[in-house]
Amino acid sequence: MAQKSQMVKKWSARDSKRCIITPSDLDHKYSRGVLGVITGSAQYPGAAVLTTSAAAATGIGMIRFHSSSGLAHLVLHSTPSAVVQPGKVSAWLIGSGISTKKYSDLSTWLRHRWIKLARLQSVPTVLDAGALYLAGSLEQPTLITPHSGELATLLTARGVPITAEAIEGDPRKWVQGAAKTLGVTVLLKGSKTFVANDELLIELPVATPWLATAGTGDVLAGIIGALVATNSIEILNDYNRLAEVAATGAFIHAQAAAKASGGGPICAEMIIGHISGAISQLLN
Repeated sequence: MAQKSQMVKKWSARDSKRCIITPSDLDHKYSRGVLGVITGSAQYPGAAVLTTSAAAATGIGMIRFHSSSGLAHLVLHSTPSAVVQPGKVSAWLIGSGISTKKYSDLSTWLRHRWIKLARLQSVPTVLDAGALYLAGSLEQPTLITPHSGELATLLTARGVPITAEAIEGDPRKWVQGAAKTLGVTVLLKGSKTFVANDELLIELPVATPWLATAGTGDVLAGIIGALVATNSIEILNDYNRLAEVAATGAFIHAQAAAKASGGGPICAEMIIGHISGAISQLLN
């Protein structure tokens, strides 16, 4: 997996501000972006709540939650503004809280009724956790958000045997190589997050180590999903915009986590309450 070295873009608050679409007095819920969400499972129901709550806190016109595990009542309890009926969307978020074992066979995923709908609505798509195996199979602009273990499993399945330890030892190399091999934009999660496509490599500032707890990846996915939906037109017109939006989501996630932590321990739920404040600080 030889990969030509790219200049690293150090991502900043100023960069992030450019990817936050603020509403005008002419906007309405549809023009502000609609995010289709396929997350959570009977095994991991909390992921459905965390992704939708985080997306709502990030700012979006509407969330359409698609449930195949009877999770709609949980989502509506925490985010009653979510809509649980299918319809047109501006972007998709798929896979958080869904077991990789259940859909490790790509053909099984592609037969799933919600995935058929996502492929018909060819809009920018974020793949997380159980949906990572869809990487490269969709025609629309696609972002995957693995950690090193997930990326190692995915690359090994695609004929590039590698370990999580090797990826952690040289994340710049492997995030670029994965983007080229899989033909998608890759956000590699870690204490220092990297985002890459075949033209661009972005490095995020080191995040608080208190983020190493269950559910924070689901919150990140929700933030990025909302930003992708609000930036949908820009992403379709600018190849690098998806990587920039992903980096912005990671930046907001880290800032919200730092605010929630204040130097102490946090849980995923605490981060959501600080997303709006982190975005406000970036804008002002």
